[in-house]
Amino acid sequence: MARTTPPDPAAPRLAALAALLADETRASFCLALLDGRAWTAGELARHAGVAPSTTSEHLGKLIAGGLLAEERQGRHRYVRLTDERAAHLVEELAARVVPDALDRPRTLRAASTGSALARGRTCYDHLAGRLGITITEAMTARGLLRQDTGFALTGEGLGWFGSLGIGLDPGTRRPLVRACLDWTERKPHLAGVAGAALCRHALDTGWCVRIGSGRAVKATPDGERALAELLGIEAATIR
Repeated sequence: MARTTPPDPAAPRLAALAALLADETRASFCLALLDGRAWTAGELARHAGVAPSTTSEHLGKLIAGGLLAEERQGRHRYVRLTDERAAHLVEELAARVVPDALDRPRTLRAASTGSALARGRTCYDHLAGRLGITITEAMTARGLLRQDTGFALTGEGLGWFGSLGIGLDPGTRRPLVRACLDWTERKPHLAGVAGAALCRHALDTGWCVRIGSGRAVKATPDGERALAELLGIEAATIR
């Protein structure tokens, strides 16, 4: 009698994780939370167009499955993606989705939102979209970042961050730099400690500002000047 191979013990856990994102409502929640902020259940319910009772059920599954973390402040309940690894998983899967040519925006507002997200957005805690890709490619062209053997900051790159006063915490277990596949550009953008620090610096200094209450961001005139001076980025390429 042929001996059968024992089942992989990780298979049930992988199937359970995949099932969490196999529901359109839960996937919508996770995509919204890629803005890196905490949302209330009510905000997510309105975003996905579902009832509060339905939202509570879905959030319970996402929290139990480890994709979301819950925070309570008084009477208010907030949820966010558990960590950068959870955000990377969601963004990576979104980047693997083949666009449907027939699935076009049905309203002017939807088209405007989609265009803004494609130009620039936050991917959890780092910059993505055309803005993030352009910065990543400019850093590579200037010898600050290497992509030939995986993402790595060069000595010049470390010095560049230091010259801007951007600290890169060496004590964290998170990778210093990491490639994150961009779901609109289909190219890697800068993530990891350095990507998060650069995004935070851009928002804190006013180089970039958020558009509305979602993930979309854009470079300000000050940001366009700074990126032109520091990385040689032409303003027209990120507008």
